[in-house]
Amino acid sequence: MPGLRERKKEATRQAIHEAALRLAVEHGLDQVTVEAIADVAGVSRRTFSNYFAGKEDAVLYGDERRMSELMDEFAARPPEEPSWAALRAAFDAQYERLGRRPDPEWAARARLAKKHPSLAARQMAHYSTMEQRLTGLIAEREEIPAASPRPRVMAAAFLTCLRIATVIWTEDPSRPLNEIVHEVLAEYARPFR
Repeated sequence: MPGLRERKKEATRQAIHEAALRLAVEHGLDQVTVEAIADVAGVSRRTFSNYFAGKEDAVLYGDERRMSELMDEFAARPPEEPSWAALRAAFDAQYERLGRRPDPEWAARARLAKKHPSLAARQMAHYSTMEQRLTGLIAEREEIPAASPRPRVMAAAFLTCLRIATVIWTEDPSRPLNEIVHEVLAEYARPFR
C-alpha cells in the first residue's frame, strides 16, 4: 500500500486530471489554458508542471493509468496461458473491476481526441509507449526476443483493436464496451482475403 506522501501526490495528479478533462469538455481543449486548469485544481502553475508536461497529458492521464493497469493485469496472468488469451482475459478482468460500466471519462477523452488533433497526437504517443511496454511483456511471456515480429505485431494489433472498439463505443454507448472489444478482437482474428 502506498504511503501518505504517494497518496497525496496521486490525489493531486487526479485533481489536475479531473479539472483538465472537465474544462476541455466544457470549453474545448483549445480554449483551456494550463493556468485555468491549475486554478480549478487548486494548485500553482509550477505544481501543474511538476505533474504534467502540458494540458494534453493532464486530459489523457486517465487513459495512461487505465492502460498501465491493463499491462499490470496482463503481466500477472498465469505464464502458461497463451499471450492472446491472456490479453483478452486481462481486458475482461479490468472491465469487471470497473463494475462493467466503464468510466464516463473514458468516452469523454475519446470524443475529445477525435475533435482535437493535438490531443489525438499525444494519445498516439501514449499508445506507442504502451505498445513498447506490451511488446516487452509479450516477448518475456513467450521467451522470444522483443525485436522479433511476433510480440510487436501482437501488441500493436491488440492495442489497435482496443482503440477501434473505444471509437465504436463512443459512437454507440448503448452497447457494452466489452461486447464491442470482443467483436473487434474476433474480427481481427478472422483471415483477411
